[in-house]
Amino acid sequence: MQNDTTNHVTRTPPADPADAAAYFGRRFRFETDCWDVHSTQGKKDRGFMLLDVRSAELYERGHLPGARHLPHWEMNEQRLAHFPPDTLFVVYCAGPHCNAAQKAALRLTQMGRFAKEMIGGVEGWKDEGFKLSRSPSAVGV
Repeated sequence: MQNDTTNHVTRTPPADPADAAAYFGRRFRFETDCWDVHSTQGKKDRGFMLLDVRSAELYERGHLPGARHLPHWEMNEQRLAHFPPDTLFVVYCAGPHCNAAQKAALRLTQMGRFAKEMIGGVEGWKDEGFKLSRSPSAVGV
């Protein structure tokens, strides 16, 4: 591949295809997206617990259907004790300008739990045209 140093995109050469495949393949172990989460709506067993890790105020303004509320700063062993150890938690926050989902995923994995971040967060969900819920029934973990 020709290395064109005249622009910011090509100045740094791309990764070898095998390295790139390994990198992109690994990312799916850490993240999912709004479309994939939405595709599980209405299923009896989603295979994961969806957690909104933002503030209570933001959760109440609108959250993903079926999401439970647990701010990342309140996560601890006691709050998670009733979930089986092999539970996969999918966490989300406001969106690309927010890092609460990464903080939650870090906290969960430091406690030995399984976690994936839903990239895009609430803003990505709305961008896809999906509706938010204001149902208080899923508040708290």
